[in-house]
Amino acid sequence: MESTSPDTSKILLSESKYEKLRLNSPLKIPKDSIRTSLRASTIDVIFATIFTITKSGILLGNFLVELGASPIAFGMLSSIPMLVNLIQPLGAYFSERTTSRFRYSLLINGASRSLWLLLAVAIFIASWGFIDSHQLVNVTLVIVLVTYLLEGLGAASWLSWMAIIVPRRLRGRYFGVRNSVASLTNLICVPLAGVAVSTWQGGGLQAYGVVMVVGVLFGYISLGCQYFKFDINPQLHNWVPEHGNSFASEQENTSTPTNTQSSFFNIGILKNANYLKFLLYFSLWMFSVNLSMPFFNFYMLNTLTLDVSWVTYYGSIQAATNLLLFLVWGRLADKFGNRLILVLVGILVAIKPLLWLGVGSHNLDLWLWLPLLHVLTGGTVAATDLCNNNLQLGVVPIRDQANYFATTAALAGISGALGTTIGGLIIQNNNFGGLPGLFVLSCFSMLLALIPLLFVDEPHRQSLFELIQGFWQNRKVLT
Repeated sequence: MESTSPDTSKILLSESKYEKLRLNSPLKIPKDSIRTSLRASTIDVIFATIFTITKSGILLGNFLVELGASPIAFGMLSSIPMLVNLIQPLGAYFSERTTSRFRYSLLINGASRSLWLLLAVAIFIASWGFIDSHQLVNVTLVIVLVTYLLEGLGAASWLSWMAIIVPRRLRGRYFGVRNSVASLTNLICVPLAGVAVSTWQGGGLQAYGVVMVVGVLFGYISLGCQYFKFDINPQLHNWVPEHGNSFASEQENTSTPTNTQSSFFNIGILKNANYLKFLLYFSLWMFSVNLSMPFFNFYMLNTLTLDVSWVTYYGSIQAATNLLLFLVWGRLADKFGNRLILVLVGILVAIKPLLWLGVGSHNLDLWLWLPLLHVLTGGTVAATDLCNNNLQLGVVPIRDQANYFATTAALAGISGALGTTIGGLIIQNNNFGGLPGLFVLSCFSMLLALIPLLFVDEPHRQSLFELIQGFWQNRKVLT
C-alpha cells in the first residue's frame, strides 16, 4: 500500500471511530429492522399517494379549469415538476450534511405539504369574495412552484435512504409491490375524489378546498410512517474505513481510506464511466419519450375528436394494466436483471408511436385497437419505471448516493422538458409533418437512446454481449 500523505492522515479514523462506523454501517441493518422499514414504506406510499392525488393530476386541473385559467397557466403546471429537478443537486448537498435521513425528510416534506393548507385557506377566502379567480390562479401556481422546489430538495435524500434499506436482491420484487400498492390506491381514490368534488353542495371550488385539507392530513400520516423506517446517518454512511469495503459501492473495492463528504457537485461523478453511460442513456430516453408521450391524449381528443369519457376509459385500462404488471416485472427483474428488460421493452416502447398512426375513430379502433394500445402502454411504463429506478440503484456507488441521484434527476428533468417543448413546436409546424412526423421522429429517437444502455454494466449480471455469446455457444452445443 502506498504511504499515507499528511493530508490523508488527517482523515484516518481512530479505532473507536472505526468501530462506531462498523456497528452503524447501513449495510448491517438488522433483519427485523429491514422488515419493519419495508412495511412502513409500503403503508407510507398509500397515504402519500392520496396526498399526491389531491395536489396534482385531474383534480388540480379541474380546479384551474373552473377558475378559467389560461393555457399558459396549464403549460406552467406541466413544466414546473420537470424543471424543478434542477434543484436536486442542491438538496443532495444539504442532505449529506445532516445526521438523519428521517429528520431531513420531516423538515422538507413537512414544510412542503403544509403550504397546501394555504391554498385551502385562499380558496375559502375567494369563496367569500375577498380575492378574484385570477388572483387565486396566481396563488395556486406560486404554491405549486414552491412546494415542488421543496420536494426537489428532499428527493435525492429519500432515494438514497431507500437504496440502503431495501436489499439489492429484493429491489425488483419490493418496488414492484410498492408501486402496485400506489397504483391501486390511485385507481380507487381518484374516482372517489372526483365524485366528492362534483357532488359537493357548496360547489367545485369549495369542494376542492375540503379535499385539499383531507389530502394534507393524509400527507402528515405518510410522514409519520417514515418514523418506523430504519434511520440513516449520512455522516457515517459516506465514510470509507481503512480496512474492507463495507461502505464501497456494490461493484468496487476500496483499500485507501477516503472521506467522501459531499460537495455541491462531486467531481467523482465525472470519473465513474459506468454511471455516465447510464446517465447518457437515461437523459436521451427521457427526451425521446417526452417527444410523443404527452401528445397521445391530444391525438385522441384533437385528431380523432373522441369524447373525453373515452379518454378517461382508456386511462383506467392503462392504470389497471400498470397495477397488475408491476409485480410481474419486479420478479422478472430480480431473475434476469433490469438492463435486459429495459432493452427488450424499450424496443416495444419505441415502436408504439408508429402503432398510433394506424388508429382511427371506427368502432374496431375504439373497442379493440385503442384499448390494446393502452394495455401496451400500461405494461411497458410499469417495466421502464421500475427497471430504470432499480438499474440506477445498482450502478450508483453507495457512497455519496444523493449527489448521483440528484444529478440524474436534474438532467432527466431538463431532457424531458426539452422533449415536450420540441414536440409542441413540431406539432405546430406542418413542415415537420405535424403529429405523424412527431411520432416517427420519437420512434427513431428512442431506438437511438437504447444504444448507450447496451454498454451499461449492471452489478452481478452478465453484459448483454456475454449473454448473446453464451446463447450462441449453447445453441452450437445443442445442434
